[in-house]
Amino acid sequence: MREIQADKARFGCIILAAGASTRMGSPKQLLEVGGKPLILRAAEAALASPAWPVVIVLGANADRIRPLLARLPVLIADNPAWPEGMASSIRAGIATLRQFSRALPGAVLALCDQPGFAAGSVSRLIEAQRATGRSIAAARYGGHLGAPVLFLRSHFAALAALTGEEGAHSLITAAGDDVAPVDMPELAADLDTPEDLAALKI
Repeated sequence: MREIQADKARFGCIILAAGASTRMGSPKQLLEVGGKPLILRAAEAALASPAWPVVIVLGANADRIRPLLARLPVLIADNPAWPEGMASSIRAGIATLRQFSRALPGAVLALCDQPGFAAGSVSRLIEAQRATGRSIAAARYGGHLGAPVLFLRSHFAALAALTGEEGAHSLITAAGDDVAPVDMPELAADLDTPEDLAALKI
């Protein structure tokens, strides 16, 4: 079942950046790609997109990451429950968006460790949702659906109830045909290990 199209109001954007980067061995939010830390690349991409406001969820190493964002017009959501996993960061981000505005038609969830993430990634998800009227629009790469992903506000309660490490994948799977896939092969590369970083060509 498809929802009616969301109105022309802006969608929010939540960047999940609270993890401890245990496999990388150092905070990947601070890794420089193309001469710029990943967290700054993601934040600037979101700010250049049609999304507003931009919420950045911090947890592990927040004291080292926060200064990089001090001059940007973003909302910081502190997530003391970050060891639980990605679901805790989604909850923190959704709570911050709800405090900011009760009228947002939806939100884009994005990760800070995808070097290919750009303002156009957000724009394409919004365009796909508006064109199809589906309640979810998700990036498709490597043969699967994943972040970034747009959820209409009808999913906010479910997002706020998530627990554990998996994040929102279960909601995407359960939605079935109510998901608009958007091919974004450039997002297949994410940075989890030193080997991933060494293999990156940017």
